[in-house]
Amino acid sequence: MPEHPLKIFEELDPKLLDLVTKTRDLAFADGALPRKIKLLIAMVLDAVSGASEGVQSLARLAIKEGASKEEIAEALRVAQYICGVGCVYTAAIALKEMQY
Repeated sequence: MPEHPLKIFEELDPKLLDLVTKTRDLAFADGALPRKIKLLIAMVLDAVSGASEGVQSLARLAIKEGASKEEIAEALRVAQYICGVGCVYTAAIALKEMQY
């Protein structure tokens, strides 16, 4: 498993890392939207942004929360409709090695 991308901030700026961690925890907490849905939203935002590593990481987390491959595919359909085919290519790179 690759090193956490924000690990450098443990030494560089632990207060910033703490803020980011708390914000992440708040954003992904179950609420009106379940955590699974929030992870799927974040996954497609990373796909739109071209962040294939983020897509893969968030897809894995969504699966752990109960997301199916069909839900992942449908979320990406919405992203493609709104943002174009580039996000599909990013997702393909991220998802090609995953096991469902």
